Amino acid sequence: MKVAVTGGSGIVGAAVVRHLVEAGHDVEGLARSSKASARISALGARPVTGDVLDRESLVRLVSGVERVFHVAGINEMCSPDPARMERVNIVGTSNVRDACVAAGVSRLIHTSSAVAIGEEKGTVGLEASPHRGFYLSSYERSKHISEQVVLEGTPGLEVTCVNPSSVQGPGRATGTGKLILDILRGRLPFLVETTVSIVDIDDCARGHLLAADRGLPGERYLISGVSMTIREALVLLARVSGLRVNPRFLPGPLVSAVAGGVELGARVVRRPPPVCREMVRVLRHGHHYDGTKATRDLGLSYTPVEDTVARTIEWFRAQGLLQTQR
Repeated sequence: MKVAVTGGSGIVGAAVVRHLVEAGHDVEGLARSSKASARISALGARPVTGDVLDRESLVRLVSGVERVFHVAGINEMCSPDPARMERVNIVGTSNVRDACVAAGVSRLIHTSSAVAIGEEKGTVGLEASPHRGFYLSSYERSKHISEQVVLEGTPGLEVTCVNPSSVQGPGRATGTGKLILDILRGRLPFLVETTVSIVDIDDCARGHLLAADRGLPGERYLISGVSMTIREALVLLARVSGLRVNPRFLPGPLVSAVAGGVELGARVVRRPPPVCREMVRVLRHGHHYDGTKATRDLGLSYTPVEDTVARTIEWFRAQGLLQTQR
């Protein structure tokens, strides 16, 4: 089957492309740069030059394909340009949807995010959970709105959403992957009590393919393998890595105040802040997602979290990223 992927050079997108190629599909990937083209080619797909904000390039990408996987997007905390993130995540998604309609594509698999669920603090997030009515971050806002863009209904186009929790595995050293790396390096001296949900990168990719084959139009599927407290996660990291993992825990209000000061100082010197109020707000809220619908309806099985952590740490070491650990 001929398929197209946006964001195919990114962490999740590359995994989706790899799984599609291994499954025998004829894959095209949108590439914004020569580096992105090279990565897509190395995965066995054909790069198509373009951008999700360039409608003409999207029409070229999706013409003649049966399915489109829209994975492209920006995932940032403490973003230096949240307006750009919103353009890419919201307007870009609208452009992909319109290109699919114009080209007669039958099915669109949209990579949303678990944060688009918007569950209340202390509850387990489900696909049908009511949204709390406010956003914790600019990223959450952009993903919630972009999901509504594709689910609002477009005649002739079947849309299924995949909502991954925090994606971890080899190749991930940004976002929450950087948080894990900083903990292992001893560069994160304090934390707040929270709950985290993660999914293995290969499980995430397989979830996309299963959603394309078995997912129902108009439905969304949480892809989340495990939820644990941050203290449980620290014990796991220490056991698997063999490193000393012992950051201090501080009260949430104090960490929020510190983050505000760090954010202000970074703005004065015009540097990206290592921590900000938005990041702490998300951490203090915490997330506990239930990914069993994807198992029940799609047939997705999840990798044990110990295996995911072991592969991730092995990759960190292979890249020389743990050499500065104290």
